[in-house]
Order: sequence, then structure tokens, then C-alpha cells
Amino acid sequence: MSKSIVVFCGSSMGAQAAYAQQAKALGYALAERGITLVYGGGTAGLMGHIADSALEKGGEVIGVIPEFLNTKERRHEHLTKLVEVQTMHQRKTILYELADAAIALPGGYGTLDEFFEILTWNQLTLHTKKLGLLNINGFYDHLYKHLQHVTDEKFAPPVQLNNLHIDSDASALLSKMLL
Repeated sequence: MSKSIVVFCGSSMGAQAAYAQQAKALGYALAERGITLVYGGGTAGLMGHIADSALEKGGEVIGVIPEFLNTKERRHEHLTKLVEVQTMHQRKTILYELADAAIALPGGYGTLDEFFEILTWNQLTLHTKKLGLLNINGFYDHLYKHLQHVTDEKFAPPVQLNNLHIDSDASALLSKMLL
């Protein structure tokens, strides 16, 4: 069982209410299962929503935020622990080091960057963390289809897709990942 999980997600709420609903459900599920949430440290968007939800249920939440994002993402002042760093590279490295597994919720380019970096590190066997996509309302359908295409075209081994867990429900995804 994993003790901590890094969640990558948007610093906005997105276009659909379901994104926030599932972020909240994931925050609750992590806290109820005694899994520490590790995330980007902000109060904005889905990031703040999942942190608040985990904290509301008594969960532990560790945030990692670069100083320069304090104005954009507004660092969360009520976390179990907040780590302030200088660069995005430091942020990602610490997020990965603190977590036993990773889940991506809907988000923008930053979310995709974080997800693909940890997916790549997994392929290179720099770690063996479990990976998940919370595919709310089909948000990741196109991405998963493309990952299948990458595999079919022999640019990635099939084991990569076998190690990637996908579900549209937060609790079901955690169960699939055995978290």
C-alpha cells in the first residue's frame, strides 16, 4: 500500500463541474485511506480544491511550490507541510521523491508535463511508481488513444500501458491502483 501520492492537476477549475467534484472525491478518498496527498502547493483551481478536501477529512497534505508562483497559484497556508523551492525542476523532483504513486486529474500543459516526466522516468526504470489517470468525463480519452498509438508504433513498450491505471471515478481508480 502506498503511503503518499502525488496528484497533478489544473490550477484552474476547468470547464466542467465534474472536475471539481472528482477532485474533492479524490481528496476525501486519500484522507480516508490514510494516504498523504503531495501536490503543487497552491490554493488555485483543482489543486486547491483537492488539498482543501483532504484537509477537511483530516488528511495529511504536503505542498511544493516555487517562490515565483506564489502570486499565480497562491501558496496554501494551511497544509501539513509546505516546501518552497526556487524552480519548477526542483518542484517536480521533490514531488516525485515524496510520493509512492502518481495520479493526473484534468489540467493544462503543466499537468501534462508532470505526468509525462514521471511516465518517462517509469519507462527508464528510474522508479517503479504506480501511475493513474483520473479520466473525468473522458478528459483523457484522446491522450490514452495516442499512448496506444505510440505503443502500436513500437515507440514504447506495451508494459507502459499495462502499468497505467485509468478510471473516471476517484475511489475506483485508487482501488485499481491498490491504494
